[in-house]
Amino acid sequence: MAMPAWLSDAVLYQIYPQSFADSNGDGIGDLPGIAEHLDYLAWLGVTTVWLNPCFVSPMRDAGYDVADYLKIDPRYGDSDDLAALADQARLRGIRLLLDLVPGHTSDTHPWFVASARDPGDHRYIWAVPGPDGRLPERFVRSPGSRQGGYLPNFFDFQPALNFGYARKKSDEPWRQDVTAEGPRANRAALRTIMDHWLGLGVSGFRVDMAFSLVKDDPGHAETARLWREARAWLDRAHPDAVLLSEWGDPAVAVPAGFHADFFLHFGGPANGRPLRSLWSNGIAPNLPEWGADDPCYFEADGRGNAEVFLSAYRDALAAIGEPGHIALPTANHDFARLHAGSRTSEQLPPAFAFLLTFPTLPAIYYGEEIGMRHLPGLPDTEGSISIASSFNRAGSRTPMQWDASPNAGFSVAPAARLYLPVDPDPQRPTVAGQRADQDSLLHLVKDLIALRRAHPELGPRGSLEILSDGYPLAYLRSGRFLVVVNPSGRARVLSHDRPELASVTPVKHIGVNVDQTTITAGPFSYGIFRL
Repeated sequence: MAMPAWLSDAVLYQIYPQSFADSNGDGIGDLPGIAEHLDYLAWLGVTTVWLNPCFVSPMRDAGYDVADYLKIDPRYGDSDDLAALADQARLRGIRLLLDLVPGHTSDTHPWFVASARDPGDHRYIWAVPGPDGRLPERFVRSPGSRQGGYLPNFFDFQPALNFGYARKKSDEPWRQDVTAEGPRANRAALRTIMDHWLGLGVSGFRVDMAFSLVKDDPGHAETARLWREARAWLDRAHPDAVLLSEWGDPAVAVPAGFHADFFLHFGGPANGRPLRSLWSNGIAPNLPEWGADDPCYFEADGRGNAEVFLSAYRDALAAIGEPGHIALPTANHDFARLHAGSRTSEQLPPAFAFLLTFPTLPAIYYGEEIGMRHLPGLPDTEGSISIASSFNRAGSRTPMQWDASPNAGFSVAPAARLYLPVDPDPQRPTVAGQRADQDSLLHLVKDLIALRRAHPELGPRGSLEILSDGYPLAYLRSGRFLVVVNPSGRARVLSHDRPELASVTPVKHIGVNVDQTTITAGPFSYGIFRL
């Protein structure tokens, strides 16, 4: 399968459109607002922007409950605004990706409304009550004239689209084969949706919950077959477009047909470890079974071990080979930001030094480049409280902080009308404030992006040699760059016997010194050196 060359050098930037920039003063971010800040994104150096869902939706789950895949929700603008945004971004060397939600729709989608009236429609998964009058577990009673109930994916208002079941059971007649009429129609619809938006200038899609389409699918074999079929079509019809997956397992997702998979958590049954986070213990507080209590490497107490991540990275890389990539995000709309809990702003530079010099595709969540905080205690907004626990995702979705004007420059609407409240801290970071400060996190991120783009050997195609997986973490990239990262709160010393390190040239560093036999790294330090 082909790999578009541009992806290997990409620096991704995720925008939650409700919260990025409001152009019309209604308190909600929109597509023209994003367009107004394209020059900023180009200045920063990002090459690819991923937008969370912006299709027509009742917004009971912030757009992940789609009511029309082929139209932009009016709160954001219209299809012309989307096409204009894609065109204006391309002129600045930035490609645009949309968020595709293939596993379920809103219960207001015309497909579902029709299916709830027609017993012969199988676009969704329907079951009838048993002899005791009860529906099977997890099924929700039909809202229409159709008898029985439907299977939701997450919230009850998100009916699962029917892509079939990998295994049949005689006592569960709703388990249709993947080749049945309903699953075939849904696979065809995926191509129609992608073709529509690619025709308007977007460059691909991030696919929500990509692993979840075919039900009861051991090893995801049938789901992988579905995506390889979609990828083969994409390679023929739109060879420069990409598919990125929310799968969380690149070793499976990339062979299944995706160009890259997001490595937000790692570990799991394949290597006998609980899933971990690289960045923070608090990144998945709603998923304690994922090992969230285990020490993470990028914490001030320095109790973590980078080898846990590195082992999972090596396993994934060995499985995917080329073409295919592992994407590593700072955070996203579902998890806590880098600046969360007890973490302070001085802990962020080592994280970005690692992110932008490691051979994964870097993905920056909007506002991370200035150190926006995760805000606890916000109201539930458009389904932001997870159905799994009380964790409120709204804390990662607050308005972008542009300047010191009211509402941090996000909107001219009254504060009470904003989609979510702005960080109330009077010392909150802003783009304008940090652009004026050459020593700011924003300028560091910009410089690191420029360094990465100027030297492809710092990207996925360059070699990696780990010198130390403790504190500090030290590695060589393509034999040309030494990277040292100490995210812990105390100084560390690493002995070495590499004569070539005695004469390295500093490129970007704070608190790291290299001499003939030792590498000394101060608290919360990083260093990038040219050999």
